[in-house]
Amino acid sequence: MTPKTEQELAQMIAGTQGPLQIKGGGTRFVGQFEGDRLSTAGLSGISLYEPGALTIVAGAGTPIAEIEKTLAAENQRLAFEPMDHRVLLGTKGTPTLGGMAAANVSGPRRISVGACRDFMLGVRFVDGAGTIIKNGGRVMKNVTGYDLVKLLAGSYGTLGVLTEVSLKVLPDVECTGTLHLHGLTDQQAVAALSSALGSPFEATAAAHFPKGPSGDPVTLLRIEGFETSVRYRAGKLQELLKSYGTVDVTIGDGAEWQAVRDVTAFADLGGDVWRVSVKPSAAPELVARMDAKAVQYDWGGGLIWALVEEGRDLRAALGAYDGHATLIRGMAEVPTFQPQAPALAAITAGLRAKFDPRGILNTGMMT
Repeated sequence: MTPKTEQELAQMIAGTQGPLQIKGGGTRFVGQFEGDRLSTAGLSGISLYEPGALTIVAGAGTPIAEIEKTLAAENQRLAFEPMDHRVLLGTKGTPTLGGMAAANVSGPRRISVGACRDFMLGVRFVDGAGTIIKNGGRVMKNVTGYDLVKLLAGSYGTLGVLTEVSLKVLPDVECTGTLHLHGLTDQQAVAALSSALGSPFEATAAAHFPKGPSGDPVTLLRIEGFETSVRYRAGKLQELLKSYGTVDVTIGDGAEWQAVRDVTAFADLGGDVWRVSVKPSAAPELVARMDAKAVQYDWGGGLIWALVEEGRDLRAALGAYDGHATLIRGMAEVPTFQPQAPALAAITAGLRAKFDPRGILNTGMMT
């Protein structure tokens, strides 16, 4: 099913007799799916773009590439740097606005500007009963229903099928600088990244690879802005981090951060891929429990990407900790998403019953 209008989508959902599998661009097959496929590809196109108001509105099926091209023409960008899952998951298709919003997809810059949900101003969607709902607005001054907008972000289509999303955008940057530290242990790397992120020098990304391209540990920091400012802050960070060893700086387009964003280091390696959110200070100890084949730290240690043997339950190895683990790629016989505490699970079930009383939208995604 590929509706061309919001009204047609509402009629399809209202008239369906079984579960529906919601599909955007087909690039993020994370979780369990069943039922008839419902594509939002026909709900495409940018309906409003006001560069002066830093606002763009588009249909859920609009390709992210189209939005980024439109923004680039006005020297603007999606500041939260959405990840492209295709290389990691081996999928084709085209990432879409609705899929990005439904999964709250955010990249390395999340630690400095916020997540996708923080830039969502408004949504239109169809709930599981076939009712069209509008929440939020099209400009930053109008944020009616803002909490519901954020609720849809990261719901993976279980509360409703997005038809339109309004986003705040930001100006692009003139220059990118990347600092490289070599040979640090995981504990040293997280300490160095935390020191940089806690400084006034405005790092916008912080990552660590226990085994970099050369086989040795490499730790990365990114700073962005006007070139004069980038060079000044790079120098200050070199001085701040000198106790950790030599700090090299490269000034350029920052292309290496796309590999960090998309976790391309794991793309050609066999095994299951887990995404683990945790307090940065606890990350090295947690990684030590994983016995992983490969690890990548992002968000200063707050996000761990782990590659493990196929079918292995990583949560069992981690035990109790303050965070959550999501199975992004693999066939392990465990829930895709972290099982919730009873109180939170009750709230989640209540919300799904309210928005999808028949239980037909992406059934199985949150189990």
